[in-house]
Amino acid sequence: MDKQKERILRKFGKHVKELRMQAGLSQDEVVLNSNNLIKATISDIENGKRNLSFTTLIDLAKGLGISPKELLDLNFLTKDE
Repeated sequence: MDKQKERILRKFGKHVKELRMQAGLSQDEVVLNSNNLIKATISDIENGKRNLSFTTLIDLAKGLGISPKELLDLNFLTKDE
């Protein structure tokens, strides 16, 4: 994977973790609220190690209790790492 994609995945992972923390949820609670996610998937996403499929993105938004649109608010790309 190229450096640009790795950077984006790291930033997205940080964004996901911030959303989870703002909601006061543990990774286990996100898993319970979602349809098909497992804790390892949440961890990989938050650590920038996983590129999500569309359906995983939908499950993640559900687990976080937010809309997919909120999850995909790309303002996180402009934040410093």
